[in-house]
Amino acid sequence: MLNAYIDLLKSKGIRYKEGASLALLSSFQIGGPADLIVWTENMDMLIYAIEQARRTGVKYCVIGNASNVLFSDEGFRGAIIFTHYCKNVTVDGTRITAECGASFTHLASVACKNALTGLEFAYGIPGSCGGAVFMNAGAYGGEVKDVLVSSTCYDLSRGAIRILSADEHKFDYRTSVYDQNRDLIVMDATFELKKGEESVIRATMDAMMASRRSKQPLEFPNAGSTFKRPEGHFAGKLIEDAGLKGYSIGGAQVSDKHAGFIVNKGGATAHDVLELIELSQELVMAKFGVPLECEIKYIE
Repeated sequence: MLNAYIDLLKSKGIRYKEGASLALLSSFQIGGPADLIVWTENMDMLIYAIEQARRTGVKYCVIGNASNVLFSDEGFRGAIIFTHYCKNVTVDGTRITAECGASFTHLASVACKNALTGLEFAYGIPGSCGGAVFMNAGAYGGEVKDVLVSSTCYDLSRGAIRILSADEHKFDYRTSVYDQNRDLIVMDATFELKKGEESVIRATMDAMMASRRSKQPLEFPNAGSTFKRPEGHFAGKLIEDAGLKGYSIGGAQVSDKHAGFIVNKGGATAHDVLELIELSQELVMAKFGVPLECEIKYIE
């Protein structure tokens, strides 16, 4: 199966690598080798790589910047298809369209340079545009749902490209139709912004970045917030009050800077992280009766 798939990738000039370490390709710096890493450079390549994986029976997973995922220590038996070279961004008046692999932070910078306001919250979010839409990413009071007007997707169930309106995204806190229906693959997204002053927008973005640096453990590899925010609570505060701030298992630690993050202090395994996640959930439930839902996606 894999050899047949590789031959098909070669025929289209799609780049790939066998047995590459996923730890080197994720923000957590954790994960074993994948059978195959595939890099697509445009939407035609992306659709082809997905469809041929399905046709040849190769297990696959489509990933943007791997900034919100935890890869298994055993790696991935199949193909990890990365989209981060699909990163074109275009501006048309007050609308910006970005391909799925475009950096969400870069998108905020493009908006700023064009004196467009509404994406300041995206500055500093390490994920891709596709990942941001997938999870309705947000920070500092802003979310994708506030500015997205449509997205283009590939619908595996129909074998066709579709355009989804804002309402069709079924946005909720850190979820969307893409999260709920894995037959849909984000290709690009269009955002409606407003005219503003570049200097004001830049100042807001810089202030948000300074706040991130002061409050979040950006000095260590991590995958962002470990848990979704429980209704009426803050996950980090609950974990800290449960006595786990700074607690370590192996090379993984509940950050002593912000308990809402698990960081890789060096040599952490996925098993270490999963144990910390489970411990946090158990103690917070036992002490406060609040369930913690993991925000990080585990891929095995």
